Amino acid sequence: MKKLLVAFSVACIAASAAFADPAEDREALMKERGKIAGDLSKMAKGETPFDAAVVTAAFQTLQANAAKGVDVAALWPEGSVGDGESSPKIWEDKAGFQAAADKFKADVDAAGAPADAAGLGVAFGKIAANCGSCHEAYRIKK
Repeated sequence: MKKLLVAFSVACIAASAAFADPAEDREALMKERGKIAGDLSKMAKGETPFDAAVVTAAFQTLQANAAKGVDVAALWPEGSVGDGESSPKIWEDKAGFQAAADKFKADVDAAGAPADAAGLGVAFGKIAANCGSCHEAYRIKK
């Protein structure tokens, strides 16, 4: 009976994952990314004091976020247009969009966790440039 219950639970979890809404998933991912970028931006600009522990935690979260976001096929599958911000160019230029996601992840991973405000400024500048260029090419402005 326990095996049957475990098997049923696993099947339910798998089914719920299979029916996840890609538009909702990518929106949540981008909102998280935006919040992290906003917090790091304030610190990079000197609006808030540099805090190495906060920067380390933010970059760890950003690295996990970037790893999820690199799965373009799962988050932007064919036919999932309609979230209001994803440009049709994503589906027209899937390879270019994938390259942008890969570059973002590589730059986030390379940044590690900057140890001081100057390092944060350099690392965050690269990451923010990725965001800006991707938004310019693949996001519909509201």
